[in-house]
Amino acid sequence: MLTLLAVSGGIDSMTMADMAVKGIILGGSEFGIAHCNFRLRGEESDGDQELVRKWAGERGVRFHSVSFDTEGFAAENHVSVEMAARELRYRWFAQLCAEFGYDAVAVAHNANDNAETMILNLLRGTGIDGVCGMAAEGMLPVGDCGIPLLRPLLGHSRKKIEGYAFANHVPYRTDHTNLENEVRRNVVRNLVFPIFEQINPSFVKTLNREAAHFSQLRDIVREIVPPEAEQPLPMKLSVSGLLSQPHWKYRLYRLAEPYGVPSAVLESLENLIESERTFAGKSFDAGEIIIETSRDAITFREKSRDLCESTEETVNGDGDFEINGIVFRFETLVRRELGSLKQPEGVFVFDASALSYPLHLRGWKEGDWMVPLGMRGRRKLSDIFSDLHLDERAKRSAVVIGHPSGGSRVAAVPGIRQDDSTKITEDTERILRISIIR
Repeated sequence: MLTLLAVSGGIDSMTMADMAVKGIILGGSEFGIAHCNFRLRGEESDGDQELVRKWAGERGVRFHSVSFDTEGFAAENHVSVEMAARELRYRWFAQLCAEFGYDAVAVAHNANDNAETMILNLLRGTGIDGVCGMAAEGMLPVGDCGIPLLRPLLGHSRKKIEGYAFANHVPYRTDHTNLENEVRRNVVRNLVFPIFEQINPSFVKTLNREAAHFSQLRDIVREIVPPEAEQPLPMKLSVSGLLSQPHWKYRLYRLAEPYGVPSAVLESLENLIESERTFAGKSFDAGEIIIETSRDAITFREKSRDLCESTEETVNGDGDFEINGIVFRFETLVRRELGSLKQPEGVFVFDASALSYPLHLRGWKEGDWMVPLGMRGRRKLSDIFSDLHLDERAKRSAVVIGHPSGGSRVAAVPGIRQDDSTKITEDTERILRISIIR
């Protein structure tokens, strides 16, 4: 097997490379070295690259290097520098494997890294996966590349690695930023772990052992509560159906997990389900998605651009017209062409003399009102929406047609309600028909 070793120049990765040369790891199989210069520390980063290049050259090991504009990538993609570096290096590793025929990638994560990850996951809130730690063997996190990711030092503590490096005269460079406590991982490493060590000198071994136990427990739990198949968005759940299942909170968590729903949001949703408060009409911002509630349903949907109050469009004649992803069809008919006044769902008819072109379409806003068809008194749209139990997204994306009289009165909310002043009467000669076709 031909393995690509990710070597930064630090003590962990240089120890991994030394062990690979001596056949202590990887079974003595062939390997090459990949080094990423993230250009974050100026001359220090260049010095790291030169150390690794020289080490590989002296031992006849194939050497690959690349330089990234990490900060530029982070800014362009709105991610942290740490996340940018992670994505850039793994993407490049996959490219090297495809180009040079490497069968796997090896990284120098050790037992301390595993313990740090476990603690960080617990601090920010995690499910059982987050306390299972890293696996000695996984897959490179680049789509479906199918390239194994190996962690041959995962069973070695940092103290053990330091002892090996000293005894074997392994050259390495120290990243001074690892000593700065501006990054959460460094705070855990430099400030928290020394306290843990006072309490339990073997805490790293203990945490890694517990992570292995949690991994076994996860497998048992999944046998009892099988993983739900990931469903495409929008995903609609029946609340009564959910509550009829044993361990419904865990099932809800498993359904929400693929979409990265924060634990605080999930807890608020659970509390709402268990409470006697009004359930319908609530909305939760869950990062990349929105969770909304209606009568007996919870809907997970992607965030999208809802219609803004200030968005205005004008329709000047018959035809199809799209606004906010909704396609409306506008048709003018003579009375006898219509037939029955009863129209299919999503189709409204108006007296063309009461509602005529140009029509002004916009998003609804607080204060908008109409006199609903068949009624005498005015009603706010917000009250009409509440009566219909519309969820927050439906409210935000509602399109209104301005009333000829102007102001806050609206002639219609197509597909929902129309104003009584626009209705067809015995004197109506021409009809405006508005249909939602998509």
